[in-house]
Amino acid sequence: MSAVTPGDAGSDRRFALPPGADERTLLDTFLDFQRDALVRKCADLSDEQLRSRPVPSTGLSLLGLVRHLATVERWYFQGVVADAPWPGDLFDLTDDFDAPFHDVAEATGPGTFAIWRDQVATSRRIAAALPLDAVGRTPGTGAERSLRWVLLHMIDEYARHLGQADILREAVDGRTGE
Repeated sequence: MSAVTPGDAGSDRRFALPPGADERTLLDTFLDFQRDALVRKCADLSDEQLRSRPVPSTGLSLLGLVRHLATVERWYFQGVVADAPWPGDLFDLTDDFDAPFHDVAEATGPGTFAIWRDQVATSRRIAAALPLDAVGRTPGTGAERSLRWVLLHMIDEYARHLGQADILREAVDGRTGE
């Protein structure tokens, strides 16, 4: 039995968009594609496989990437876009910035993905309520970021980590990404 199963991975909605799709639709659709790709890259693996670190030089695991991306969702949408005080850590209760990547010994696929899905749902609610030009501030530094910037950054963040996920998945079971 699979620890993680794909959601709506059957079609790539990016290519179904009309030529005149507005910017918001493009950004939301491309980010959702990246989010869905994370689920696909972890599908049909056991908790042990998701926790494994098959590329010793990196120390990364697929669950570590999911935990990191849940944290990034929380940081940018709740902390920056919502312009709220930092909502608190999801996984790391230490000063180790990379703890979500590495502290996966007790993590499970279903538990980790439930947290990630909750963060994504919150991110979607926050983003849907604001115009692309809405500006929030980075906790701690006060740097201003528009929702547009955050959506583009999140597409980039997922894309970079999905490349790592491809390598990890291939090392775990030989399956390659799309």
